[in-house]
Amino acid sequence: MAAPLPPLDPTVARGWLAVALEEARAGAAAGGVPIGAALIGGDGEVLGRGHNRRVQDDDPSVHAETAAFRAAGRQRSYRGTTMVTTLSPCWYCSGLVRQFGISRLVIGEARTFSGGHDWLAEHGVEVVVLDDPACAELMGDFIATHPHLWHEDIGTDEQDAGGRA
Repeated sequence: MAAPLPPLDPTVARGWLAVALEEARAGAAAGGVPIGAALIGGDGEVLGRGHNRRVQDDDPSVHAETAAFRAAGRQRSYRGTTMVTTLSPCWYCSGLVRQFGISRLVIGEARTFSGGHDWLAEHGVEVVVLDDPACAELMGDFIATHPHLWHEDIGTDEQDAGGRA
């Protein structure tokens, strides 16, 4: 179970989300899926940041959360850290949060896609969903323009999605 953290100031959470949103926009500008993330240390310092690079690197494992995690480098422990992401994390990235004991997850939006954040909350991770309109608009525009890349990213077949995003 993740270590408890002091209450999160909403202004601080929005500041961290701005870092992740900047990454998401950079990913979109490079022709990729516009999801960004940042791993924040217990002291509030940005340890690592990144964006989804599946398209750019032709590598299905480079999600925003894994890119931020890798950019943070090796840490003795991830307890007390916060993963900030523009979109609810998929099961792959939710597993990363749980595997390494990341204590808190801040999500820009979970309307477009609801991954494993409820499961993480059930297992002791503090989950904060900000329901940020800029994050939702960025993903909505991307899905409308590139549905095939979106379905590839979340591991569904377009024709089998049945309207599910």
